[in-house]
Amino acid sequence: MTTTYDLVVLGGGAVGEVLADRAKQGGLSVVVVEHELVGGECSYWACMPSKALLRSGMALRAAKSVGGSREAATGDLDVAAVLARRNSFTHDWNDDSQVDWLDGAGIDLVRGHGRLTGVRTVEVTATDGSLLTLTANSAVAVITGSAPVIPDIPGLADVSPWTSRDATSAQSIPDSLAIIGGGVVACEIATAYASFGCTVTMLVRSDILSGNEPFAAELVGDGLTGLGVDIRRGVSATSAERNAYGHVVLALDDGSSLTAGEVLVATGRSPRTADIGVDSVGITPGEWLDVDDTLLVKAETNAAEPWLYAAGDVNHRALLTHQGKYQARAAGDVIAVRATGGRVHDEPWGAHVATADHAAVPQVAFTDPEVASVGLTADAAEKAGHRIRVVDYEIGDVAGGSLQADGYTGRARAVVDEDRQVLLGVTFVGSDVAEMLQSATIAVVGEVPLSRLWHAVPAYPTMSEVWLRLLEAYGRESA
Repeated sequence: MTTTYDLVVLGGGAVGEVLADRAKQGGLSVVVVEHELVGGECSYWACMPSKALLRSGMALRAAKSVGGSREAATGDLDVAAVLARRNSFTHDWNDDSQVDWLDGAGIDLVRGHGRLTGVRTVEVTATDGSLLTLTANSAVAVITGSAPVIPDIPGLADVSPWTSRDATSAQSIPDSLAIIGGGVVACEIATAYASFGCTVTMLVRSDILSGNEPFAAELVGDGLTGLGVDIRRGVSATSAERNAYGHVVLALDDGSSLTAGEVLVATGRSPRTADIGVDSVGITPGEWLDVDDTLLVKAETNAAEPWLYAAGDVNHRALLTHQGKYQARAAGDVIAVRATGGRVHDEPWGAHVATADHAAVPQVAFTDPEVASVGLTADAAEKAGHRIRVVDYEIGDVAGGSLQADGYTGRARAVVDEDRQVLLGVTFVGSDVAEMLQSATIAVVGEVPLSRLWHAVPAYPTMSEVWLRLLEAYGRESA
């Protein structure tokens, strides 16, 4: 087979697929190297299966929150059916359709573990131990992602703790689950598993969903508690062991203990750069790959001529699939342009940069209620030196909110740059708020003046009317 290509993409997850496709459309020959499933973490162990696990419980609770449908929704969640539906989204962890897509796009695939062996060279070790050396005429893109961090708790590694992969691919649900961590993964898995009737206990060092607006932690905490989740704040595990019945027993630093069928670790991620040969080009293995806004790795190896790029989790800019795909579009395009001698548009918000990574990242925690946010929180905006005003409004006080569910509880917050009269950040917390996020993202990315937003009339009666209420509240506060 061909061993020389214009671009070698190391990692065939969702981000790698997008980057490869953009470069191919730009006229380059491209090969993807993947040692697991084409489609990667998002398709098989993260975004898709986790949301499939969450959706059925949310739909049932939504039906029970509205008079009329509440009386019709008399049964419990069919957990076996939920797991079967989840399996359908992962194609039972078979990547044939993703491989067919690569083939249809004209992108070659090499199965095996890839390692850099020097400038523009990648050595691939196949499952049978055979070696293949790939050479790139123009560039190599590292899209190897991240892996869960296992805390250094005595005995924890010995009890085979679950990571997010185990939780999203489980074919049966344990009677009880202990979760170490309080971030998005921890809260989403707690939501899903509590919906299945599993007894869930969260051990959270400080509070859940840190980094979000404080009211997000409050409302999501209430939602988790309402599902029966025991959130133990300020409590950490000090040791772990399996008892004679196969259960995990955690000793806690408050002097108590916790016994659960399984323990899930959700305490952060580390870059998958330890064994991909970055040391061969002067980069320290196991570290995040620092990049510029064109996703070019900031390293001596790129000093004379750019060739090494990194997109997605591995560069630590924004550990979100959609943001990784955004980076991939910019990187794939700029690789093609640089290879063909075209003009690089690397000015802020240009075609070949990932400017939004800095202060306009949208993200959703698919908890119940959901947390949808973009841009800066009030705290982050103040720390960045902005003069701000914060405006809050209860979504349940909007006609669309009250129609959405009986006793709807939710809140919207706008963080306004007082000097420029534009939005720096927006947060929505409530059921079904995720679909309102794109309008906020457009407002933040476009730096739409508040005076112009008054002319963006929300349809009545929808939850989006909260935009008008936020503007009205801001106007009253400004008067």
